[in-house]
Amino acid sequence: MTENRIALVTGANKGIGLETARQLAQRGFDVWLGCRDNDRGIAAAQSLAQDGKVRFVHLDVTDLASIDAAAAQVEREAGLLDVLVNNAGIASRKGEGGASSVQLETIRQTFDVNFYGAMLVTQSSLPLLRKSEAARIVNVSSTVGSLDALLAPDSYLPQLSLFAYASSKTALNALTAWFAVELRDTPIKINSVCPGYNATDLNDHAGTQHPSEGAKVVLRAATLSADGPSGTFFDVAGAVAW
Repeated sequence: MTENRIALVTGANKGIGLETARQLAQRGFDVWLGCRDNDRGIAAAQSLAQDGKVRFVHLDVTDLASIDAAAAQVEREAGLLDVLVNNAGIASRKGEGGASSVQLETIRQTFDVNFYGAMLVTQSSLPLLRKSEAARIVNVSSTVGSLDALLAPDSYLPQLSLFAYASSKTALNALTAWFAVELRDTPIKINSVCPGYNATDLNDHAGTQHPSEGAKVVLRAATLSADGPSGTFFDVAGAVAW
């Protein structure tokens, strides 16, 4: 991957998104921070000024008009897109639970951001990604979305009672697989990654590693070489079972 490529990171004003944007900028990418909150997005872009060329674009992944407007702005000012990182995500304890107890509103809100948001941003960005010589799409997923891990006899996942969050990541992985098949005959590569258990707002900073560590896994998927994989799910240690 060469310098001065264009990247868009959603949910980029904090946590893994912010650290991913930082590392992409340090690698020479022109980075667009897609953020829902204007003030926080502008502040985040300013905080990364010394890392490279970073700018803010208003992007609410639950609002199609906002998604399309962001894509249009990137097209006007950059012309194309080389990397899309679908990082925006939520996890709610309110109304969360197992499959038999999760509240409908909780699962709807979670899917709106974690699945539908990623799907709509990818669809809207695809014309720009097709203009790139070697575009990369990264879906920030989680091992809690692994069905293989869930069904293992000694699985710890049921005890987490995170059906809404986990199933949204399962769906996100399906999105990765479907796009990988559709884009098989193009230079575009798409993969899901699990960044690990990072200390972020998503888990009330209970994670065991700094989000800069999780961002390294995202960066790896965003900068895959031409012979790199597509349609895979991996973490820092390697392949993760679907």
